[in-house]
Amino acid sequence: MLRLTELKLPLDHPPEALAAAVSERLGVARDDVIAFHVARRAHDARRKAAILMVYSVDVTLSPLAEAAALSRLAGDVRIKPTPDVSYQFLANASDCNARRPLVIGAGPCGLFAGLLLAQMGFRPIIVDRGKAVRPRTKDTWGLWRRGVLDPESNVQFGEGGAGTFSDGKLYSQIKDPRHLGRKVLTEFVAAGAPPEILTEAHPHIGTFRLVTMVESLRAKIEALGGEYRFQSKVVDLLVDVDVDEARRVRGVRLEGGETIEADQVVLALGHSARDTFAMLHDRGVHIEAKPFSLGFRIEHPQSIIDRARFGTHAGHPDLGAADYKLSHACSNGRTVYSFCMCPGGTVVAAASEPGRVVTNGMSQYSRNERNANAAIVVDITPAVDFPGHPLAGVALQRQWEERAFAVGGGGYQAPAQRLGDFLAGLPSTELGEVGPSYRPGVRPADLSTCLPDYAIAALREALPVFGRQIPGFDNPDAVLTGVETRTSSPVRITRGGDFQSLNTRGLYPAGEGAGYAGGILSAAVDGIKVAEAVALQIEGMSNA
Repeated sequence: MLRLTELKLPLDHPPEALAAAVSERLGVARDDVIAFHVARRAHDARRKAAILMVYSVDVTLSPLAEAAALSRLAGDVRIKPTPDVSYQFLANASDCNARRPLVIGAGPCGLFAGLLLAQMGFRPIIVDRGKAVRPRTKDTWGLWRRGVLDPESNVQFGEGGAGTFSDGKLYSQIKDPRHLGRKVLTEFVAAGAPPEILTEAHPHIGTFRLVTMVESLRAKIEALGGEYRFQSKVVDLLVDVDVDEARRVRGVRLEGGETIEADQVVLALGHSARDTFAMLHDRGVHIEAKPFSLGFRIEHPQSIIDRARFGTHAGHPDLGAADYKLSHACSNGRTVYSFCMCPGGTVVAAASEPGRVVTNGMSQYSRNERNANAAIVVDITPAVDFPGHPLAGVALQRQWEERAFAVGGGGYQAPAQRLGDFLAGLPSTELGEVGPSYRPGVRPADLSTCLPDYAIAALREALPVFGRQIPGFDNPDAVLTGVETRTSSPVRITRGGDFQSLNTRGLYPAGEGAGYAGGILSAAVDGIKVAEAVALQIEGMSNA
């Protein structure tokens, strides 16, 4: 089978045009093509007047015709044998008598670490401080609708992790030579995701579909011998020091006093497990501060973004809701960039601690809400902005989340400001034509008091620049809502090439909370890699 890439056709091409393009690229008659299917589909909107659909296609020819095509077109990098993207398990627990591995956290990373360990026969135990995804969803709506926060069951904590209440983006820029991302997408489709996520260049799922998929994956893990324990907060790490003064994990203690013994513990905590970060630091686990970003959410009518990106083709069903990706290097040395852009979505309350306001973005699969939103954030670094302690970034996040809560007037309302007022240095007393989507509600305010001065200066420089890149982006009535502080983990729980903690054997820091991933797909892929490392270690111990 051959893979043809960069097949470009007009946006409104007829169905038969793709078959003709395949034959033309290969220089064969259409009857020589036994079958073909789309491996990837994207669009190229750089020229709004002539938007193109761009395909990668896997083609089956007769053996003789394939050999002849490869020989004749050897210099064409757009024609190669179709890669093998099937997943191969690296270990098997059939002859293993080791203790069951323990996974802490049931977000994307913990979910796929648990799934892979279960598929290899290791019967993992998965603990999560929050609730199963469906009751967790009810608690999350409790904050959005009534301003009632459950600190252990919210956007950040519970089955599915923070990615459950997001746009459900399933793409990343990680290097993936083993096609582990394909393994993730295949499992998602088996769990109920739309099959097109296997072919779309920028696939997404949306919150409601993620809920049922997470439940399906949990059922698969349990059927394979895995065990879930929800509302099971880990409050202590059990560590032994051997005769060589090497530290080795021996299990964990839960908040209720129960001890779970384990020789392999996967830390898939998520980026908001601040109390667990502190506990690990107190127990001597190697942690270091890591860069992250601070900023606001910005909302525009989706129609403005669609017209700016697609011109007269805005609203075309094959294009969907338009997104954007922006970046600007500021004169004060900071970089301002867009993050977690949610086409046709809403801004949501994402607090996990009382008395603090945090924003995030979310979309459903349809992406048909009125507004587009994205985080517009400023990079910060430990050495410059929060030096002196591995957990200083946590303190910085809390400082500005508490400030946002106060400026928002309490009750988890968020401070919001018209973009025009923010750029002019004027507090907003009312909002304009763009209605904010954040619930439980917003309070017009002066956002310049809700972030450090250097961040405000950088944002005021960057936003007009973005307006020149996307017409309408600097619409004075666009809404800024604060604050966005959870772009990534403020710490890295450092690990070596064997995926184990640098100073605690048997402890496997993983995913976004440990500083090794960002987003659903990369976190899930990291979970697979860590599960493989755990399985290989168990096999090695069993065979020793």
